[in-house]
Amino acid sequence: MKFKYFILISSFLVIGTSNSYAQTQKDFITIKDVFGGYEFYQGEKILDKSQLENTLKTNREAYKQIESAQTSYTLAMACSYAGGFMVGWPLGTAIAGGDPNWLLAGIGAGLIVVSIPLNNSYYSTAKEAVETYNNGLQTSSFWDKSDLKLTITGNGIGLTLTF
Repeated sequence: MKFKYFILISSFLVIGTSNSYAQTQKDFITIKDVFGGYEFYQGEKILDKSQLENTLKTNREAYKQIESAQTSYTLAMACSYAGGFMVGWPLGTAIAGGDPNWLLAGIGAGLIVVSIPLNNSYYSTAKEAVETYNNGLQTSSFWDKSDLKLTITGNGIGLTLTF
């Protein structure tokens, strides 16, 4: 009979002294620098732009930041695609032996150059949104706010939980 009480008390002590967290490391979003930008990870899963936006919806401030970043990204992509077309058309014409419009290619190159800072603006604002999201996650739990103690009273040994 004493052995059962020993096992029970030992189990409560182990459970009471162990750390339990409401948020795991999988909930945090990490950022890795890659060629041409950044990749966003939640746990080991890579988040694309729409998944990142959906994840950040739970934090209002981070969501506003990522929406602002998305505007910069949309403008950057529009400028880069239009610029690529405007450069590619005269180059294709020149390769085919026609008379290329180099003014069009120059304007296209200018649009490509304009898209670079817009793209950088997206990544810097997205990084700020992720930092805001990560800072908003709580790392405390029930066990952090409570105290479990083994106490000896006049009636015997017992566990006292205060919170």
